[in-house]
Amino acid sequence: MNRSQLDHILKVHHRDAYLWSRQCCSFDDDLAKDVLQQSYLKILEGQAKLKDTSKAKTWLFSIIRYTAIDELRKAGKVVSISETYDPIDIPEEIDATDYEAIINRLPEMQREVILMVFYHQMTIAQSAEILQIGIGTARTHYDRGKKKLKELITKVQIQEDYGK
Repeated sequence: MNRSQLDHILKVHHRDAYLWSRQCCSFDDDLAKDVLQQSYLKILEGQAKLKDTSKAKTWLFSIIRYTAIDELRKAGKVVSISETYDPIDIPEEIDATDYEAIINRLPEMQREVILMVFYHQMTIAQSAEILQIGIGTARTHYDRGKKKLKELITKVQIQEDYGK
């Protein structure tokens, strides 16, 4: 694939790539911009090669995701697996219109599948390919994520309606 084809792919998917980068970086704009730039450099320098042009968006999202993971590790922002997770324990500062904060309360895999499907119009199969998991596993994360998201939104609305 030549440079002009790569430039075209990056231009076509730039907006979605930036939004995905932002989501992979826990909505940190500065880090997202750095990750996106590093991803583009990897692509343009030939470190990542596109084999099937019909899967350009999936390929690009995979590169961004793994670049973000590397950057988060370097910055020491990776959450330990041993930390407990309670999706229903909502901090007081979250309001019902703060969707980023609510979505960030989901476990990582559920959040990533939900974001790819709802915000980036990808299929569950494309999400599974990006996350390098089986399609059945991706479906499970998607279904559980939707259920937990509903619980979280309901809990936040109840807290707002009844003053905690």
